[in-house]
Formats: sequence, C-alpha cells, structure tokens
Amino acid sequence: MYDYLISGGTIVDGSGLPRYQADLAIVGDRIAAIGKFPNAVAARQIDARGLIVAPGMVDAHVHGDLILFHDPTHEAAIRQGVTTYIIGQDGVAMAPAGPKTLDYMRRYTAAFNGNYPTPGLDWQTLEEYLNCFNNRVGMNAAALLPNGNIRMEVMGLEKRPPTATELKQMRHLVREGMEQGAVGLSSGLDYIPSLYADVAEFVALCEEIAPYNGVYVTHMRGYTPAAYLTAMEEVAQISLGANCAVHISHFNSVASMVIPKMDEMQARGVDLTFDLYCYLFGSTLLNMLCLPQEVQSGGIEATLERLRADDIRQRMRGWMDNPRFDIRKIILGSVPAAQFQHLEGKTLTEAAADTGLAIPDLIIELLLATQLATNGICPHQPGRNDQDIVALMRDHRMMAGSDGIYVGGHPHPRGRGCFARYLGHYVRNGAWTLEQAVMKCSRHPARRHGLHDRGLLAPGCAADIAVFSATEIQDHAMFEQPNLLATGMHHVLVNGIPVLQEGVMTNSLPGKGLRRTF
Repeated sequence: MYDYLISGGTIVDGSGLPRYQADLAIVGDRIAAIGKFPNAVAARQIDARGLIVAPGMVDAHVHGDLILFHDPTHEAAIRQGVTTYIIGQDGVAMAPAGPKTLDYMRRYTAAFNGNYPTPGLDWQTLEEYLNCFNNRVGMNAAALLPNGNIRMEVMGLEKRPPTATELKQMRHLVREGMEQGAVGLSSGLDYIPSLYADVAEFVALCEEIAPYNGVYVTHMRGYTPAAYLTAMEEVAQISLGANCAVHISHFNSVASMVIPKMDEMQARGVDLTFDLYCYLFGSTLLNMLCLPQEVQSGGIEATLERLRADDIRQRMRGWMDNPRFDIRKIILGSVPAAQFQHLEGKTLTEAAADTGLAIPDLIIELLLATQLATNGICPHQPGRNDQDIVALMRDHRMMAGSDGIYVGGHPHPRGRGCFARYLGHYVRNGAWTLEQAVMKCSRHPARRHGLHDRGLLAPGCAADIAVFSATEIQDHAMFEQPNLLATGMHHVLVNGIPVLQEGVMTNSLPGKGLRRTF
C-alpha cells in the first residue's frame, strides 16, 4: 500500500527528457514507483489530470538563512514549487559561527538576510545549524561554508593575508564543515571580510572541498563590463589551482561578453556553472552600493563612526561624482527605522525630495538610523537587457537562482516571482521548453550541489514534488507590488508531506537540513 498516489498527471521528471503520462507512488519520504497503477491502493490520492508533476525546485542562490525560522511555512517559495534552498551564500552567512562571528554576520547582512530572532535555537557548527531546520520549517535547506565566517573565526576582520598558522586553522574549519555535510564554499568579494581573501587563500581552502566534490560558489569581484573578464579569470585560477568545480552567483552580465570567456575557461579544464535570476535590477546592502570599501573597513562600528565624522558629507558628494552606476535610481527595499520606514519603495531621488535632504546626506542618515541595515534595489549596468537574460538562460551551464531577499516592506520581486516566471512566462514565450525549465530549476542545481536524491522524479529519490498547471503558473510580483504571490501551483510535497494541497497551505513543517551526498 502506498502513502500517496499522484495519478493521471504528466511527468516532467527533471532530467530534461520529454514528458510522459504516468502515476507516481510515494511511501514515506521517498518516491516508490512511477508507471501505470490502475489498481493501486493508497492512503491518499492526488488527482493530477491536466497537470504537470515535477520535482520540487531547488533555488541555487537565495538568502533564506534566517527567514525560514521567522516564516517557517514560507509561502513565497512554496507557491512557486520551490522545496530546497541553497543558503550560506556570498561568503557572509550564519554558520559556522562562534558568538562574535554570528553577532557580526547577523547585523552586517541584516539588509538581505534579516536579523530575525531565533528563540530556542543555538548553533556554532554547520552541523548544529543544519539540525535546526529539521521539522521546524516547511522546506529543505542545504548550506555552503561562507569564507568570511571561516576567516573571521580565525583572524577577525583583519585586512591582510592569513599567516601559515591561520591558514592551517581555516583549512581545518573548511574540512570539518565539509565532513558535516556542507555543499561547498562561498565567497562574496564585495562583502567584509570575504573580500579580503586573495587567490592563494581561496586555492588553499578549495583544496579542502575538492576531495568531497564540493563546489566553490562566488559572488565575483566585479559585475560590470569593465570587470567581468578579470573577475572570471580569478575564478579560473582558483578552479585550476585547487582542482575543484566553480560556480558564479547571480551572473547578471552581457551575454556576448561572458559566454566566450566561459567557453575559453571550460576549454582550459575549468568545471564551471552559474545561476541567474530573470530581472534587470539587483538588490543588496545600501552601504555596499554607495560607500567605498575603505569606508567600510573594520566592520559595522568602524563604518558608523566614519559616517558620523564632520567631513563625511563632503566626501560623500565626491564619491557620488563617479559611482559604479546611477545611485539616484536605487529603490529603497527595506529601511528598518521608524522615522524613515515610509520611504520603502521610493527611489533615492524621490526619498530625497520627500525628506528635503540631498542624496548624499540622505544615504548617511539612512545608514546611521538603521545601523547599516538598509536594503537597496539597483539597476544593472546600462546596455544589459532581456535578450541577455534569455541568451544566458539557454547556456548549458546556467541554473536558476532567485537571489531572493525577504526583508522589508518593498523587497525585490524575485523572491516571490523568479521560479514562477521561469516556469510560466519564459516557457510560454519560447525561451525554454517546459522540460528545460524544470531541469534548470531542479535537477541541474541539485546535482551541482551534491544533492543527488533531489531534483529528479525517479524511484528512490526524495518525494519533493510540485504539481502545477503549465498554462496557469504565473508570477505576479513586480517592482511596484513586490509582495504578490505566484499562482498556478496546485500541490507541493516536501519529503512526502503536503505543504500545499489543492492550492491551500497546510502549515506542515517537514523540511530538513540537507547534507551533500557522494
């Protein structure tokens, strides 16, 4: 007898192969069989006639490190069929972390991770952190080791290369984290202290993940046309030096520039993939967008002290004379300070007019009032357009990652729309077939991160399953209304337990902290 029988649906199994009609049977948390079972007996049955039955989607890059504890049913993702998050991104995250590191990372990343309280939960090691997810959240989480955490545990926020002794300690922490089930190592080369690491340091740390088939996942040192090739060459040097797989995060780029470079890297033996979200705006810390790195040196308190200095406003005007992009167009996504919260959703130009402050003064006041926890939504570089998104989507190295942020009253819409947009809009307009979309959103990211029993419908695989209408799946979140949920998802099961049933959230919490498998 089966626990569940999903009958009459169209199977799109995540492999990229053509769809087919079949029933799917579940026992416990596993897929038991796929085929035609007209006489099967099951405790519960799901009628999937006219619907697509697919593996649960795996979000390759998302900031779900604390939001899953704060919002455990996490409807924003479930409504898109997402059942697994890859967290620990950008080299600055939540584990491993002693008390001092965790306090810093909570506050430093508050503008994209949210400094949500976690009462009753305590962790320092990655293993302890992953265990916190078990049956407390509605979906699964797998984690990368953030190199900024590793660095801070050994040498604080020091802006220098590690000594031989320090590097040995860092290597030990990476090896320990991999043994506890990490899927790889992440870096964020715009974020402190991750940005202080150099190629030699990354090669040494990646030598520790290579024996476990871990992947080095990087927010590169540059995402502008002037910086792409140099940043990508750094990625290549790390891969070749450590003999490990590499993965570029949120590769928002001009396709004609970067695809030839990726081809060249691959010809040299670099095992390379990347993730992408389907929007032309990004979102991150306002201080990272607007302040020079030297102003942020030393961490939060040091940065705030500099922002209070008498000459800072004049210097700020000088910095804005040559910004990386048009700062005036930044949209305020999260402003956790009562006197400025009404500015969420406004551009800096609109917010300056609202407050009567010049933009440089406004930025300083926002960062001081929120202790650097202001989130900004920023346009990508000029000249990039939807054709670049489609060209990169069609590259064989691409997989889906929302870079979802769930902080503030006006977040980037990608957290509530990216996967539904891939499965709906981009399939219906012909950019992908449905089979390609499901593969890019499930099996490809699962396989890349060593989650070999996820992202695929096959006997023995985990029963993470999404049942949806191919004609109805639709994103609704937009920059004007970013909190609108996706529609068209009928059922979602996580580890064999329904979290969405006939379009209604069940409030079940069957999620797990996942470990890399070999």
